[in-house]
Amino acid sequence: MNYLSVENISKAYGERVLFENLSFGINKDQKIAFVAKNGTGKTSILNIISGRDTSDSGQVVMRKDIQVAYLAQDDKFDPNLTIEEVIFKSDNPTLKVIQQYENALENPEDADAYQKAFELMDQYNAWDFETQYKQILSKLKFDDIHQKIAGLSGGQKKRLGLATVLINKPDLLILDEPTNHLDLEMIEWLESFFAKEKITLFMVTHDRYFLERVCNEIIELDGGELYSYKGNYSYYLQKKEERVALEQVVQEKAKNLFKKELDWMRKQPKARTTKSKSRIDDFYEIKQKAHNRRIEHKVQLEINMERLGSKILELHKVHKAYGDLKILDGFEYVFKRGERIGIIGKNGTGKSSFLNLITQSEPVDQGKVILGETVKYGYYTQSGITVKEGQKVIEVIKEFGEYIPLAKGNKISASQLLERFLFDRKRQYDFVEKLSGGERKRLFLCAVLIQNPNFLILDEPTNDLDIVTLNVLEAFLLDFPGNLIVVSHDRYFMDKIVDSLFVFRGQGEVENFPGNYSDYRAYEDSKPKETKEKKEKVQEEKVAVVKEAAKPKGKLSYNEKREFGTLESDIAKLEKQKEKIEAQFANGEIAPEDINEVSIKLQKIIDDIDAKEERWFELSAKLEG
Repeated sequence: MNYLSVENISKAYGERVLFENLSFGINKDQKIAFVAKNGTGKTSILNIISGRDTSDSGQVVMRKDIQVAYLAQDDKFDPNLTIEEVIFKSDNPTLKVIQQYENALENPEDADAYQKAFELMDQYNAWDFETQYKQILSKLKFDDIHQKIAGLSGGQKKRLGLATVLINKPDLLILDEPTNHLDLEMIEWLESFFAKEKITLFMVTHDRYFLERVCNEIIELDGGELYSYKGNYSYYLQKKEERVALEQVVQEKAKNLFKKELDWMRKQPKARTTKSKSRIDDFYEIKQKAHNRRIEHKVQLEINMERLGSKILELHKVHKAYGDLKILDGFEYVFKRGERIGIIGKNGTGKSSFLNLITQSEPVDQGKVILGETVKYGYYTQSGITVKEGQKVIEVIKEFGEYIPLAKGNKISASQLLERFLFDRKRQYDFVEKLSGGERKRLFLCAVLIQNPNFLILDEPTNDLDIVTLNVLEAFLLDFPGNLIVVSHDRYFMDKIVDSLFVFRGQGEVENFPGNYSDYRAYEDSKPKETKEKKEKVQEEKVAVVKEAAKPKGKLSYNEKREFGTLESDIAKLEKQKEKIEAQFANGEIAPEDINEVSIKLQKIIDDIDAKEERWFELSAKLEG
């Protein structure tokens, strides 16, 4: 069944043509990834097919009876609404029933409203829907649904947008970089969710493992042409390589034929017959093919960076905490020359604080951080660099350096570096404000690399980069001879670039794992799953008991039922408050003079959680007895 057809759409901004005459279709149960370079109009295409924008020509034909949801990069929410109000601001009738039931739970004095809401939950078979909706919120770390949008970070807003479209269960889901701002645990959950759910997807993502495990078709926009591959990412890579090889053979033949025809054109008589005129027309067609060269950017550099001495970076019994929240607890490590380390861990476990400590932008509580005299950091942060108004791309790079020295006295100029990172000569003289988000990230990376550091620190470098740029960056980093620390949720990138991991497990525990991310996952999956399965079983039992307790029967009094029904949401709210304060400690957001007061507040929340959990088990036992 065809859900949507794109017919000959085009888009240009002034003289800059993004794409022309593109056509493709989306059918039921397809899970399609759309692949293209940054700046070629991926987001514009998503905006057009979702109805947020219009094409200059052509049309998008959509089946009338399907529901479509779009997760954009820049979803806007009313800052005055709560998370709950955003989620329930939907036409989904089952969600309306769940909202009515949730409201009844919070107003226990109105017995009639509760009874009616309970009956509607049965009528719409909404219990399973409610369980999944709560699971989605839990997996995306939204425990306090009464929190105002104004208090959310950019990453939390992106996750809220994702939660909203997943909960609404549309027929067609359009996604723009859904894994951005998710930690590894969330990404793997979302991957599993999409793999098992019967849902039609059309998405742009740079996460290659996600492509591999979720998508069953890839559409690529390359050189203005669309190419469709009926398979996952591995199949796409194989078939694209075959296509490129064939194109190169055809191009070589065209070039040879062009030379022959050029000789003929030079020798031809002045009188032109119909036959010769036809051959002249063919000549110009051959010429076009011969000059349609593919521009492939492969980085093969012998970088002559500043020499690293024997002492690189040493951490001796380093302690760091914010109130009761430990970041490092006696951490020790001596970096060796050329080490490539990835950092993984949940949000709030101290990854950013660790980068601040080793770059000495933040002091340690105890211990020593000793930096070698020859170390020259190159630090890529998520915030990027400050660009002056009216600056051009090449001007930004030249502020940081004119060239990178190579072996044997060679060098790569600022302009050549930009070319390697897919900024052609014409694009280098564009104003920075004209760049797409992904192109700006590319520019920031170049600004770090042109400084020729010998110790690179990259904080989420893959966000908003297209797959082509990621391949270029990976090739550059594989040639980089210095030390490297990477914080990233891109598992494919980490597998290719790093040799070992620092696993931040929280409360000061940091594990040094000797392998890449796939090695780590295999190791973790091989551990006994008894504890995890036990936790999941307990959680399932709790949910089942809550459902049963909500029904107007059993050995609890009416008031006890109401209390039991609200305890879980109370505990979830307190847990969210606890996590928020702990994250503030981890990110250094609390002023020194406020640490004691906030620590007392945190302990009070922990005590309240313990008390409510104890009451929950008390009522649960009474219900079962």
